[in-house]
Amino acid sequence: MSDQQSILSGFRGRFGRDADALWSGPGRVNLIGEHTDYNDGFVFPFAINRRAVVALALRDDRMLRVASSFTEEIVEISLDDLSPETVSGWSAYPLGVAWALGQKGADLAAVAGFDAYIDSDVPIGAGLSSSAAIECATAVALDEVWNLGFDKQVLVRVGQLAENKVVGAPTGILDQSASLLGQTDAAVFLDCRSFESEVIPLGFDAAGLELLVIDTKVSHAHATGGYADRRASCETGARLMGVASLRDLTVADLPRAESVLDEETHRRVRHILTENQRVLDTVRVLREDGPGALGALLDASHASMRDDFEISVAELDLAVETARTAGALGARMTGGGFGGSAIALTPHALIPAVQQAVADAFTAAGFTAPDMFVVRAAAGAGRLS
Repeated sequence: MSDQQSILSGFRGRFGRDADALWSGPGRVNLIGEHTDYNDGFVFPFAINRRAVVALALRDDRMLRVASSFTEEIVEISLDDLSPETVSGWSAYPLGVAWALGQKGADLAAVAGFDAYIDSDVPIGAGLSSSAAIECATAVALDEVWNLGFDKQVLVRVGQLAENKVVGAPTGILDQSASLLGQTDAAVFLDCRSFESEVIPLGFDAAGLELLVIDTKVSHAHATGGYADRRASCETGARLMGVASLRDLTVADLPRAESVLDEETHRRVRHILTENQRVLDTVRVLREDGPGALGALLDASHASMRDDFEISVAELDLAVETARTAGALGARMTGGGFGGSAIALTPHALIPAVQQAVADAFTAAGFTAPDMFVVRAAAGAGRLS
C-alpha cells in the first residue's frame, strides 16, 4: 500500500483541497474453490495485504469526480446522470458502486456528490481482484460519508452489482466477500447459495508457512469469452441434470452425469462438483490436521482446472509444477483462469529456492519473467484515517 501522505497529496494535487479521510479495500487470493461461486457453491478466499485506497471528500453539489494515481484523467459525472450506460473504463468501478448503492436502497436524490482519488498496489490482471479492492474501498467510504448504515453483507451485493451491471463482468460474490469480510491469518468460508459465511483461522504463521503468489504476467479479461463460456456450460449441465444449479449435485451424481451429458459438459460439471467437495475438505483438514496437510487438495484443484475446466495456460502449469518440485507443499492456479496467478503454499525457509526455481524455469521456457511475492491474510475493507 502506498504511504498515506502520498495519497493525500495526490488528492490535493487533483482537486485543490484536502480529503475528508482515507478508506481501503484489500485484494484477495482464493485459496480453493474456483468457478464454484456462480454455481451457488462453496469458496474459501482470504483478503491479502495489498490494498486499494480511496481518498474522498464530499462536495456541496451533485457532481462526482474520480481520479487515480494510474492515469491523468479526471472523470466527472452528475449523480443525476449516473447509470450503467453513462460510465465506462476504470471509473466504472468506483462510479458503479455509487450507482449500485442506489439500487440497494440508498436515496441518491438526498446525498451530496464527492471527489475521490484512488491508489492501489493490487496488481491488475493478476487474478487478485484489483477490481473488488477498489469497489469495496469505495463502498465502505460512501456508506460512511452518506450515512447509509449498510452492513457488510449488503455492501458485498453492492460490489457484485456494480461488477455485473456496470463493469459487465458476470462474477459471483467471492471477491467482494473476501475483501469486506476478511480477517488477519484467516480465510472466509462462504456458501454462495445462502450467503452464510464463517471466518476460519488458517494458522499459516504458527505453522511456518507462506503463500507465494506467482503472477505469470499473462493478462486475462473476465468480460471476454472464456469465463462466459464456462458459465454457460455449467448452466447447461444443471439444466440437463434437472437441477436449479450445480450446487444441488454432489460427487455421488457424477456417474449419472456421465450418462446424461456430452463429454465436454460432463468434464465442466465434474470440476464444479469435485471442487465444492475440495472446499469442504479444506475447511475440515484445517480444523483437524492444520495447514500443513492442505497440499494434496491444492494440487488436485489445479489438475481439475487444467484438465476438466480447461482454464489453465502453459505459464500457470509451469509455475505450479516447478513450485511443487522445489518444495512447495501444494500449488494451484487461482482466479478466473486464462492467465493471472498461481499460488504455492510453501515453508518459509524454502521461499527463496521456489522463487529461483520458477524464475529459472520461465527463462528456460522463453516466458516473460513472472512477478513473485508473498501475501498474508489481512483484515477486510475499512477506514484508514
